[in-house]
Amino acid sequence: MAGAPIKVMIVDDSALIREFLREILSKERDIEVLATAPDPYVARDKFLKKRPDVIILDVEMPRMDGLTFLEKLMAAHPTPVVMFSSRTQKGADATLKALRLGAVDFLAKPAANLGENLANLSDELVAKIRAAAGAKVRRQRVDIAKTLTVPKKVEVDQVVALTKAPPRPGGPMVLLIGASTGGTVAIEQVLTRLPADAPPIAIVQHMPEHFTEAFANRLDGLCNIAVYEAKDMQPVVPGQALIAPGGQHMLLERGSEGYRVRIRQGPPVNRHRPSVDVLFRSGVNSAGANAVAVIMTGMGDDGARGMKDLHDAGALTIAQDEETCTVYGMPKAAVQLGAVDRILPLERIAPLILGLWSQNQGRAAR
Repeated sequence: MAGAPIKVMIVDDSALIREFLREILSKERDIEVLATAPDPYVARDKFLKKRPDVIILDVEMPRMDGLTFLEKLMAAHPTPVVMFSSRTQKGADATLKALRLGAVDFLAKPAANLGENLANLSDELVAKIRAAAGAKVRRQRVDIAKTLTVPKKVEVDQVVALTKAPPRPGGPMVLLIGASTGGTVAIEQVLTRLPADAPPIAIVQHMPEHFTEAFANRLDGLCNIAVYEAKDMQPVVPGQALIAPGGQHMLLERGSEGYRVRIRQGPPVNRHRPSVDVLFRSGVNSAGANAVAVIMTGMGDDGARGMKDLHDAGALTIAQDEETCTVYGMPKAAVQLGAVDRILPLERIAPLILGLWSQNQGRAAR
């Protein structure tokens, strides 16, 4: 017997968008549009009466903006929220703030041909609603004052003894990270705990164009390391993290002078561009056993097969644990494939990375 449908409330000041979204979601047997609201004040009253499972929330609305409503909602009644954000720099900045305030995910609002483009987004919207309904909703607050004072040196013996990390073969270490739903907050919590001389890092976070640039800029202002939206042929060097640009794949290459990234268009992989699998699989030939791969919170299975290939090539592979994931989809898929060496809570990922990096640097010095 099928379970109860996912009850959704749509909050948007555009009657046209509310109707389009209602029409899309009403076609799904497991989703019920419980209510709609033109602004947060009406939404508040309907929420208290109907208690939806998931809220689709616009950012710019009259009387109260979506971010203010989200902050109040998460303080009083934490509920899965999917933001509906404009494809602009302002929309990207607002979306990142919403994710820090506790929103589970977001969907980029079409800039033109609203009806046709919303219909094209229907599968993505439905998938995000279903994932949000099962997501862990928590208000994640990063204490920047603490994260930026992480010591430069880590007690390597403690980390290695704790995790029983295998010795790394000779060669430069490179860190590859993949994430999706909930990943912006999780990646922030890892990167802000790394010192300025951290290992070279390449990251795929499922985000559209413009949003990855805003994400990189925000992290660059918070972290000891430098963080950039990646450009084609850009070197991957210690003390820097490169984030794959939205709408394009990122591959790792190794040349005579070290690692670099290649940016390619190409078709979506696992419905995503950028794809974690593309980055991870490129790391097999370019880094092999010198790679450390981390798969973090996200829906779906992107990255699982690439991580298995890295694991089989001798790379150390790490998955974020279920308890600290917003959505335990991508890490779970990798674990089920037998692709994962270590399953760790979010707060233990950075110490392990630093321990492995210290080992790698120590061997290079000998």
